[in-house]
Amino acid sequence: QVQLVESGGGLVQAGGSLRLSCAASESIDSCYPMGWYRQPPGKQRELVAAITRSGSTNYADSLQGRFTISRDNAKSTVYLQMNRLKAEDAGVYYCYAKRWVPPTIGINYWGQGTQVTVSS
Repeated sequence: QVQLVESGGGLVQAGGSLRLSCAASESIDSCYPMGWYRQPPGKQRELVAAITRSGSTNYADSLQGRFTISRDNAKSTVYLQMNRLKAEDAGVYYCYAKRWVPPTIGINYWGQGTQVTVSS
């Protein structure tokens, strides 16, 4: 059982930056992809960014290069650097990980979420 704990959310002015962290309770070497989802108020949860074990990344088209996902396997932590924040980036951000158990079992884990509020 992998526990994911997000931190770094909060209130920021439009145009500002935040860095979210997702700390796993154990090694993330077997967790891929890992990523961030967000759920804006009144909307469905959507993918923001994902990163593979080798470091390949994938982002939602709407981000236009403003966010960067990274992972530090030694610290069992995934980060989301968010720059030039907009009002539409507000929502609850969830960390996600798929852990692979040999040979072919994939188990999904979610964090409890961290709130991001963007003021205009």
